[in-house]
Amino acid sequence: MNILGIETSCDETAAAVVADGRLVKSAVVASQAKLHEKYGGVVPEIASRAHVENIYPVIKEAMEQAGVGNDDIDAIAVANQPGLTVALVVGVTAAKTLSFAWNKPLIAINHLHAHLQSAIMSADGLELPAAALIVSGGHTSLYDYRSPLEPRLLGSTIDDAAGEAFDKVATILKLPYPGGPSIEKTAADGDPDAIKFPRSMLGRDSLDFSFSGVKTAVLYHCRGQNMKGQNKVDSMGRKEIADIAASFQAAVVEVLVKKTQRAAKKIGAKTVLLGGGVAANSALRATLQEMCAEMTPPKKLLVAPKQYCTDNAVMVASLAYHRFKAGLYADLTLEPRASSE
Repeated sequence: MNILGIETSCDETAAAVVADGRLVKSAVVASQAKLHEKYGGVVPEIASRAHVENIYPVIKEAMEQAGVGNDDIDAIAVANQPGLTVALVVGVTAAKTLSFAWNKPLIAINHLHAHLQSAIMSADGLELPAAALIVSGGHTSLYDYRSPLEPRLLGSTIDDAAGEAFDKVATILKLPYPGGPSIEKTAADGDPDAIKFPRSMLGRDSLDFSFSGVKTAVLYHCRGQNMKGQNKVDSMGRKEIADIAASFQAAVVEVLVKKTQRAAKKIGAKTVLLGGGVAANSALRATLQEMCAEMTPPKKLLVAPKQYCTDNAVMVASLAYHRFKAGLYADLTLEPRASSE
């Protein structure tokens, strides 16, 4: 069964053909990172225009790479939530058009749930339940995962997502966009214990996240508490900037790992899943692996491959396979949603 997946939730125009939910026949991504670099973040209007220009060439390339024609496609899947509405609408419109023109079922996919699929797509013998952590630019969420169709939200960010905090701190430190890879690269030469930035745990049992405090702490460290001083980054050496990056990264990672451990204990998880753009961070992967190994009993950690951590259509098509088998189709009234249902 071949499913064509389409993803335009933010700043990546992506299409992929996946067979039976596991066999990746093609994966094409047109990145917009260069377009948004000078703004230090994604500009919705620019993202939307780029999606319009890229969507059909990307779909065509994915079909050609897979060696399939429209008669070989069994369903069209598209991420319709959550994300930037002006970006989502491009993918949704393309998917609806192809569904109608090719007379193929249309399958709506929650972008966040698809990130979880990236972590389990190639896993054999998955033991459930799983505590699932999604960490991306716009979302930081924990799920009780018991099937591809029914992940239950346990907690989410109440302000800045982890990836958003990485981008903003990178801007403060005058590091290149996107912030996640820049912070990680810079932090490699720093001391994670150099500065004790705050860890916001939001209460003893909370599974929600807040990263605005640590971002602000970095800002005050560089500009002074009254925000009237000159940005000291201009006069800092590479080692001092590296120490700030490493200390910030350590604070974020500690919160993510401790919250995931809380969730795993709460639901009696046998497995821990990690997906989303920030899941590519090596410090997060390593610390989460240590946590899983030290728990009683130890938990198995499944992490999305790095090429599928950022937004992609492979995860969309893979999750759609399970929705297709369950008969969960959408119709041509499907609309994009900025937030999850």
